Amino acid sequence: MAAPCLEDPSLERHFKGHRDAVTCVDFSLNTKQLASGSMDSCLMIWHMKPQSRAYRFAGHKDAVTSVNFSPSGHLLASGSRDKTVRIWIPNVKGESTVFRAHTATVRSVHFCSDGQSFVTASDDKTVKVWSTHRQKFLFSLSQHINWVRCARFSPDGRLIVSASDDKTVKLWDKTTRECVHSYCEHGGFVTYVDFHPSGTCIAAAGMDNTVKVWDVRTHRLLQHYQLHSAAVNALSFHPSGNYLLTASSDSTLKILDLMEGRLLYTLHGHQGPATAVAFSRTGEYFASGGSDEQVMVWKSNFDVADYGEVIKVHRPPATLATSSGNLPEVDYPVPAGRGRSQESVQSQPQEPISMPQTLTSTLEHIVGQLDVLTQTVSILEQRLTLTEDKLKQCLENQQLIMQRTTP
Repeated sequence: MAAPCLEDPSLERHFKGHRDAVTCVDFSLNTKQLASGSMDSCLMIWHMKPQSRAYRFAGHKDAVTSVNFSPSGHLLASGSRDKTVRIWIPNVKGESTVFRAHTATVRSVHFCSDGQSFVTASDDKTVKVWSTHRQKFLFSLSQHINWVRCARFSPDGRLIVSASDDKTVKLWDKTTRECVHSYCEHGGFVTYVDFHPSGTCIAAAGMDNTVKVWDVRTHRLLQHYQLHSAAVNALSFHPSGNYLLTASSDSTLKILDLMEGRLLYTLHGHQGPATAVAFSRTGEYFASGGSDEQVMVWKSNFDVADYGEVIKVHRPPATLATSSGNLPEVDYPVPAGRGRSQESVQSQPQEPISMPQTLTSTLEHIVGQLDVLTQTVSILEQRLTLTEDKLKQCLENQQLIMQRTTP
């Protein structure tokens, strides 16, 4: 079968509203909303529909470092330098619940694929797992010896991967809470890490200007790229698993073809460091953020296949026995152009198993409603507590007045 013709990515929109560097971006499930966080302490919810007004959420008392939509898209989590995590309902009211357990900056927040829990990473050197609906801290993972920059769940929720300033990437078993393996190949702080959509590989970005890809079953270093001329700040896998998007302090975004192990595109758009990137859930779009305070939305174009069903696929378990999602071994140590590599390696992806669309839609709706109800109850409880406190204060004041007026 002939390979599809590649088209260059195109800049579709750019959003201005932040008053300081953009630190993070994430798309909602249906790509109708795009969230961004900034050093200005605010979250912005941008609407992909033209002429729609953005929402600005104020609540954090310091820089927002991470944002992540829940799988249903009905909740939005944020982490901050104010040591807290907030869960927001992404509508015009912008109501939120606060989670406190970290003792330093929260660098990263990420929902599990079932939406029932989320994981955070912090400068207090810990990774913490929380219950979304019970709104409580569950447990800590504490083997890093320096700040933890990023933590992510595997697609099946069984594993957690974390990246740290101790120059390691650690793989954790969520059930046993034990460190399965430490990857020590980075020569500097590790800034970002994420799972391949198959769950069989991880990619990490570093201050040493490199991107590395490991197999989580064999723990072998599969691919090594040194294409940026400055620190790599963030990365994002295309839902197909064939491409990897990176953002760097050299002000560029780069798109890597993982199947052929080559650089596909270098994109110039930001003035100054590019700090954040994220593909939409279908891969049709990707977003970037930078120290220039701008959020940019790009049309992918280079992958013409329809990945709209990706979000409705049962993910293969990310265990050592999994045999799908193999990537070719690549060592790409020097910057290069867009030329085709000499050797092309064909992928053999596992056949996806799709759920019936009506069942998927119903389940998504139920989960979404549960998310909203949980948050609404929490907000009402907070308001009730405040009302009770005010009533107690009024009664105490009344008693004091009566005591003073009694002869």
